[in-house]
Amino acid sequence: MTGQVRTDPVRADPAAEADPPPRPGPWRRGPVLAAAALLLGLGLLLHRQIPNRIGNLGSLVETFLPWSGLFVPPLLAAALWRRSAAALTALLLPVAVWLSLFGGLLPDKSRPGGDLALAVHNVGAANPDPSGTARALAASGADVLALAELTPDARGAYEKELARTYPHHTVQGTVGLWSRLPLSDTRAVDTAMDYGPLAATRPARVRLSYNRALRTTVTTARGPLAVYVAHLGSARVNPRAGFWTDSRDRNAQALARAVAAERNDRMVLLGDLNGTLDDRAFAGLTSRLRPAHDAAGSGFGFTWPARFPIARIDHVLVRGVRPTSSRVLPATASDHLPVFARIGW
Repeated sequence: MTGQVRTDPVRADPAAEADPPPRPGPWRRGPVLAAAALLLGLGLLLHRQIPNRIGNLGSLVETFLPWSGLFVPPLLAAALWRRSAAALTALLLPVAVWLSLFGGLLPDKSRPGGDLALAVHNVGAANPDPSGTARALAASGADVLALAELTPDARGAYEKELARTYPHHTVQGTVGLWSRLPLSDTRAVDTAMDYGPLAATRPARVRLSYNRALRTTVTTARGPLAVYVAHLGSARVNPRAGFWTDSRDRNAQALARAVAAERNDRMVLLGDLNGTLDDRAFAGLTSRLRPAHDAAGSGFGFTWPARFPIARIDHVLVRGVRPTSSRVLPATASDHLPVFARIGW
């Protein structure tokens, strides 16, 4: 009897016969990237709506707002790698908003001329070379020079070195102004400093030594110019309080009131405001004064910290005069960079 071998027909795997699932189209790829791009754009567009109730988050974001543009290149690279049309389209929002906010800072807007040269510098309380700093500032060609964070120990060095160039000067507490032109109507400006126990136990002359703002009139060939010099309170980031700016914000409000009461139509404010002008805390100042760098500078003009500047916190603000140029000067022994500007009538 011959053996028979039974063979069952091979059954094809249904999954193998089925067509592979279609690959998502370019408009369906990268939904997370598209959402991230939209979130970035909305954050830029609505940064004023970010609340300050929790750790001063709104002010912190506004302080470093120009740096938000650094998120665009990696998002763009990821969108191209994923070939996501949705993500690429969504990126148009943050790019457009960033350019509307900061694109005007990129080209050089300086013009020749100008009637008066101004400079401002936080010379740093820990500056190891005040004499060298003074000589560098005098060599800048500024007609009016404002200094902040003057200490009693270093004040003499600045006065000695700058006397050769500037016959007129005033020091009110920790801020001072040196000028080639006569000064008058000089006084300290109350910026609502918190002196703690000093306010109750020490006389007014001692409190004046802690003063951080002044106002004076510079007599020019084109008429009087009101000049304010200010050094506002510090801003700090710490785990408990978040972005702490209480002292600075109080000072900024008091300074804004002084500026609002100024009767001279022509005025400049020179100082270390310890904040960028995108920060809502300075709305009282920016509503009455315009930054010289925005009108006549080039680039972002970052001034702090001197070794690797990440923010412009030292400013020249003007009213009733026309900025013709603005730039950041080379580093001195301070942790801030000096700012130089020319103005015309």
